[in-house]
Order: sequence, then structure tokens, then C-alpha cells
Amino acid sequence: MTCPKMNPLKGRLRVFNCLILLFALLVFMPAASAFAASRIKDLAEIEGVRENQLIGYGLVVGLNGTGDSLNNSPFTLQSLQGMLERMGVNTRNANLRTKNVAAVIVTGNLPAFATQGNRMDVTISALGDSSSLQGGTLLVTPLVGANGEVFAVAQGTLAVGGFSAQGDAAKITRGVPTVGRISNGALIEREIKYDFLKLKTLRLALRNPDLTTANRMARVINSFIGIKIAKAENPATVRLYLTAKIKKNMMGLLTDIEQLLVEPDIPAKVVIDEQSGIIVIGSNVRVSTVAIAQGNLTVTISETPQVSQAAPLAPGGATVVVPRTEVSVDNGGDKKIAIVKNGVTLQSLVDGLNALGIGPRDMISILQSIKAAGALQAEIEVM
Repeated sequence: MTCPKMNPLKGRLRVFNCLILLFALLVFMPAASAFAASRIKDLAEIEGVRENQLIGYGLVVGLNGTGDSLNNSPFTLQSLQGMLERMGVNTRNANLRTKNVAAVIVTGNLPAFATQGNRMDVTISALGDSSSLQGGTLLVTPLVGANGEVFAVAQGTLAVGGFSAQGDAAKITRGVPTVGRISNGALIEREIKYDFLKLKTLRLALRNPDLTTANRMARVINSFIGIKIAKAENPATVRLYLTAKIKKNMMGLLTDIEQLLVEPDIPAKVVIDEQSGIIVIGSNVRVSTVAIAQGNLTVTISETPQVSQAAPLAPGGATVVVPRTEVSVDNGGDKKIAIVKNGVTLQSLVDGLNALGIGPRDMISILQSIKAAGALQAEIEVM
């Protein structure tokens, strides 16, 4: 018996295809693992690049009888009289009864590096007993920062998403009609100076402090730059030491750094919200070998009274109510005991608890009991 000869061309093509497949695996395997990584831009914030909160007190006019009651809101009356006096109208001894004015609090966030003349959005919230700000116009309102200085001035027509309507016997309210918003309603009057070129060091503040993530971030930055300019000072801070050469292209460097990919390390944690029954379990949570049984003794008592009526024309007959009580006991006999093996993953833990027919409320107690037994290798945080 003789074996058929292999075509040399087909053999070379097979080898070539295998080499292409091996090359593709080597190229795309790092890319597949990179899907778990996040940009530094999403993991940390640059020191000093942040918004600043502003607040102001003002008046909204033009309301259709839905404003503050001046008798119940003395601050609205005083503000209205002060505004009219500044315009040359004296109303100190007059009896004002208008319902078209409302005192409001104006809030907004001053964007980072906002220049004089730019605009920002503001939110207007009723301060008195106004029922709706629909159709109102905010008068000129200075917005101050934490230092008491004026950084912006707001004015404009409100956009209110909620509404309220009522009649003599019914009332309907949808949303919150006492809160409105003005898009680009504030004009920035003062800038907050911040110069990157004067800094000798720059700090990156991690949104979720973690020692491993900070070290990984410093290594990725140093590998990209080619020199050691990044150092993880603590789990929440990575400091960049800026040289004279780096300062020449500061914006370009920060743009490249914030696009670098870093795989964040997530601690083993179980977050429990007792009020809503929400449970969030981290992917690194592990459980040692433990047996779990869940069963409750439930006693149900139901009252179904019945009316017993006497026969017609019966002497001395009367209609009476006969009580009937039904008592049922459920000892949880349909519940089973399950064994969770050592070092199971999050998926195995959830599947095992779901197999027992356990709801979120019971699962909270079970997780706390597993933690008390020392079998849950994670931190439990109760909100």
C-alpha cells in the first residue's frame, strides 16, 4: 500500500494560512484585553480643572397668579419693594397684593477656563409658596461664589417642564412646576485664572482611589513619555513632575496622557441598600465553602365574617354576624439547603442563591450571615 503524494503547493499554502492565523491571534489578543481598560480621562481629574458653584437670589415676574402670597412671604415683599425703589417707585406704605411675583434661588456651575462674555446654564427654584413658575421671567440676578464675589449675572425667560392644573374638585400635577431652567441664561463677568505653565508639578486625582490603579497609571504614563515623570503618591493622587521641555507642549502632552488606557483594579465589595433592596456585588467577590439554607415560618390569619339571617316571620329572630377565622402555617418545607464551594465566582454565587428561590430582601440577610461566618471574602457596605 502506498500513500498518495501531497501537493507541495497546497502544503505551503496550509503553512502560510497557519502563520497568518498565529499572527492575527498575537495582534488581536492584547486588543481584546484592552476592552477592560479605561482612559485616564475617565479615571482621574486634572488638579484645578473643575467647575465652581455659584448661587444667587432673585425675583421671577410675569406669573399668571401663581406667585408668592406677599402676606406669607415677607422676603418677597421686601425684595419687590426694594426693586421698585431702585427704579424710583415708592411703595413702602402701599398694600401690595400681587400674585405674579415669586422669590427664587438661582444656581449654576461656572465651567473651567470660562472666559468673560461666555454664557452658562442656570437653574431657578421657588423659595416661597409659589405654585408654579410657568411663563415667568427672571430679573437681573448676580451669581456669587464661595468668596462672595460676583462671577456671573443671570436673566431670561424660564423653561419649566412640570405643570399643575386644578378645578373645584380635582387637581393634577406633573413634574415639579416650581423649578425651571434657563439655557445660557447667565453671562460670565469674571474669569478664574489658571496657568499650566507656572506649575512645577501637576496632580491627577483618581475618582475612585485605589493603590493598584494609581501605580498602573503612573507606569503607563512613564512608559508613554519614556522618562519617569509620574509617581503615585497615594491611592488617590498621581503627581506629574513637569520639566522645561514638557512645558513647551503642555496641552498636547495632557491630551495624549488622558487618552492612555489603564485597567482599573476593583476592590471586592458588596453594596446593599436596605431601603430599596438593591444589591450590587463586585466581580472580585469570592466565597469560601459554606452551606446555605433559607426558610421562614409564616403564619397567615384571615378573617372572613359571614352574616347569618333568621328565617322570615321567625319568633325572636335576629340578624347576626358570625366570625370565621382561618389560620395557615407555612414552615418553608419547600426550601432546600445548598452548598457553595470554595472560591466561587460572582456568577456562581448569584446562580446558587437564585436556585434557592431567594428574593433580594432575603439575599441581604444571607450575605450578611455569610460575612459574619467569615466565608465572604469582601467588604459589605450598607447604604
